[in-house]
Amino acid sequence: MATTLSDRMNHFSGSPTSALIAKVAELKRQGKDIISLNVGEPDFGTPDYIKVAGMKAIADNFTKYTPGNGILELRQEIVKKLKNDNGVEYALNEITTGVGAKQVISSAMMVIAGPGDEVLIPIPCWVSYTEMVKLAGATPVFVPVRSDNYELDMDAIEKAITPKTKGIIICTPNNPTGAVYSEESLRRLAELAVEHDFFIVADEIYEKLIYDGAKHFSVASISQEVKDRTITVNGFSKAYAMTGWRVGYAAARADVIKGIMAVQSQTTSATSAISQKAAVTALQGSQHDLEVMVAEFKKRKDYVVERLNSIEGITCPDVKGAFYVYPDVQPYLGKSFGDRKIETAVDLCQYLLDEALISTVPGEAYNVPGKIRISYSNSMANLKEALDRFEKALAALK
Repeated sequence: MATTLSDRMNHFSGSPTSALIAKVAELKRQGKDIISLNVGEPDFGTPDYIKVAGMKAIADNFTKYTPGNGILELRQEIVKKLKNDNGVEYALNEITTGVGAKQVISSAMMVIAGPGDEVLIPIPCWVSYTEMVKLAGATPVFVPVRSDNYELDMDAIEKAITPKTKGIIICTPNNPTGAVYSEESLRRLAELAVEHDFFIVADEIYEKLIYDGAKHFSVASISQEVKDRTITVNGFSKAYAMTGWRVGYAAARADVIKGIMAVQSQTTSATSAISQKAAVTALQGSQHDLEVMVAEFKKRKDYVVERLNSIEGITCPDVKGAFYVYPDVQPYLGKSFGDRKIETAVDLCQYLLDEALISTVPGEAYNVPGKIRISYSNSMANLKEALDRFEKALAALK
């Protein structure tokens, strides 16, 4: 009999979106003409001025270990960015970098929550939050958002709070829905956090990808007592098309940051020295490439939302941020294609991959069935072709 794995693995699973990315890559390798609407990264290249900074770091032999919390130059730039963009002031010892925002959030969970604790997660939510909470030994508590616009349901959040509540993870602009949480709702959430003394982990990785006059509001900017209970997480992956460079950061009170650094010191040490130099330049340089990217995403978003809502049976709320839409596909569940029965959004996404050669992500991955996530981080030509295939495939269901 083989040696058994730890009990932890009976309650912990890998990322379904990462698995789908690998599956799509294999299908493409086999020559299948897959149009990817599942990928959570910009289809734009990293801006040239940032790439040059990375190459210069290599040429200068800046390729050694760095301090676990990141090089001083980068932390200084992050402090400036948070003050200028978000209206919140942090000291250098209240900033740490990590191997992408994902690792920073996971480390933060290990610091603030453990066995017996509960962490609230508004759903639909990014696939990794649930497992991060479990890995820390705590219990995820799902709280639905409002169905009409995916805004936070503050009454539902308040009802979910118990003496065991240690934190809440929010993502605004949101993955997977594209919602941008209102300042009003975030201020009410902050009041609850102070009243019941729990942490707000604010994932702001999509902060710069915002449309139609929407405003991003950082909850930590409200007051000192709110800031003391907030862990603001951000990074360079989305705004600067630097997903593979793996640089994220957290801003929080000093003891929280010290804890995150302790976890990182025993896991990854620090993120890439080369990537950190590139990240410094990303913050210091012209933001023109970012503005061009946002303008293009806005055009795509408008097209995709309008096109989806023109398809019989599909309902797709407009979105204000990120690069995702989250349409309701329930009218197509229970239908068939030949002998193939489409019972769930998982079945529908598999059908679309097999028959239409388009990859989407089922709502079950985000803890809300009956919906699918579509990323419009693809060329307009590919989006038009993909939605043609999408509409044709749905019409073939009886």
